[in-house]
Amino acid sequence: MKKIISSKYGWLFLALALVALNWVSGFMNFRADLTAEQRYTLSSPTRRLLTGLDAPVNVDVLLSGEMPAGFRKLAVSTEDLLKSFKEAGKGNIRFRFIKPGEGLNDTAKAILYDSLARLGLNPTNIKAQTREGEGQEERLVFPGAVISYRDRVVAVDLLQGVSASGGLESLNKAEALLEYKFANAIRQLTTDTVPLIGYLVGNGEPVSYEVYDLIENVLKKNYAFRILPIDSVAAVPPVFKALVIAKPVTAFSDEQKLKLDQYVMNGGKLLWMIDNLYAEMDSLQRTQNDFIAFDRGLDIEDLLFRYGVRINQDLVQDLNADKIPSVIGSVGGKPQIQLLPWPYAVLLQNYSGHPVAKNLDYVVSQFPNSIDTVEAKGVRKTILLASSPESRVLATPARVSWQSIQSEEDLKTFNKGPQPVAVLLEGNFSSLFTNRMTAEQKGGWQATSGMPFKTNSPENKMIVIADGDLALNAVTQNEGPLPMGMNAYTKYQYANRDFIQNAIEYLVDESGILETRSKDYTLRLLDKKKLEEGKTKWQLINILAPVVVILLFGIGFQGMRNRRYKK
Repeated sequence: MKKIISSKYGWLFLALALVALNWVSGFMNFRADLTAEQRYTLSSPTRRLLTGLDAPVNVDVLLSGEMPAGFRKLAVSTEDLLKSFKEAGKGNIRFRFIKPGEGLNDTAKAILYDSLARLGLNPTNIKAQTREGEGQEERLVFPGAVISYRDRVVAVDLLQGVSASGGLESLNKAEALLEYKFANAIRQLTTDTVPLIGYLVGNGEPVSYEVYDLIENVLKKNYAFRILPIDSVAAVPPVFKALVIAKPVTAFSDEQKLKLDQYVMNGGKLLWMIDNLYAEMDSLQRTQNDFIAFDRGLDIEDLLFRYGVRINQDLVQDLNADKIPSVIGSVGGKPQIQLLPWPYAVLLQNYSGHPVAKNLDYVVSQFPNSIDTVEAKGVRKTILLASSPESRVLATPARVSWQSIQSEEDLKTFNKGPQPVAVLLEGNFSSLFTNRMTAEQKGGWQATSGMPFKTNSPENKMIVIADGDLALNAVTQNEGPLPMGMNAYTKYQYANRDFIQNAIEYLVDESGILETRSKDYTLRLLDKKKLEEGKTKWQLINILAPVVVILLFGIGFQGMRNRRYKK
């Protein structure tokens, strides 16, 4: 080999070897992921999904052209991910980056933008450099992708559920969610059967426009859906994979609780959204002053206690809260109104890192209660949502008033730490009715329901949220039902819809795709203070170090030549 390289045509052999090596490397991709958080490694559920594809999946990413640095970084991360998808999918993943509307006239462009909006892709107005020295232009960017499989199409909004005001941190969270969003979209497209989800009614649960977004854009969009009147069945049919119980207002009877209990014992999943106290904005607006929040008397404390939680008879207040119009004074006899934080509109966040709520924007609540976890053998508890550390609780009877914070002394009482509002329960639940029913009553249950009475459940899970309004949406005269979590005054949309979608998916989906939400992208930014202090030192190092290295190499190389040829 040494003789070949040193021969007259050695350079030709070396060039051919490099070309052959480059050609072979095109068929043998290899990448070592050395990041602490395994940023570039696909999860096992994603790989199983991609290797099981039986037809091509086409992905059109709408992030092309000149864009600010943050969006370019998001586009690069998306391309890296889709390359990994393509490799794992054995050619069944095809993708391209396009600039929506490029080359179209204004009419065709407007039609295209309207189509993208109907798919759920919301544009962002940005300023981008046109060409070198030609200034900037304003244009719309759709930070998302359109994915098609056979005759099915779904859109992926890369910024959905991520705070729009977090700058680099928000874009970093969007990057962390890329694998989940693309994998989940592909799973939805390639799944032929979907679970049946029930919406329970019979105890005053809302069935009006308040739950329009929940039913139309979450339940009906992603699952088979039925409304289930609890008193119309002898037992909850096991065909329902999960039940949503949203803001009941009347008491549950023992018969109704038995139906829910045995549904859980047979493996059914429950999503509870409960307001223990009667506290409504309508009451405050009617009185124009204050009112007393009182117990609704739902009579489900014993059932939830058996499963491992207790919803307290209190109201949570938080300084980190959403804004509502408040009267701050009067000028010329007319009230002066300003948007101010409303401590009962608590902005909830996740501290546990559980994939149901990780990397989400705030979830807004209204008059939430706090939750305590209690001893329940075989049941694991995880706090999904809680208030900020600057919160407090008002025990019943709680007086709700517009001026709930009147002095600096009141502000000092907001020091009770994060108050749990949403809890995940997992494990083997035991029946509330184990020692409450006689053998005759158990036989009667089996005769009417067609199912044996069970005292313990298989491995199961449920989610309890101490706020019945969390999944409800505002309704305005001009716009009708708004998306859940949207402030009717500021039009800012919090992540309520994403949280509810994730919660239901975690309860019913067995693919494990949701686990990819637990990925964590660490944003390693430079310390601006240290950077400013050591600016000159690092500039000199960057300028002089390469020169010094080259000089040392030259001196050393020349010294070696001198010693070699001197001999």
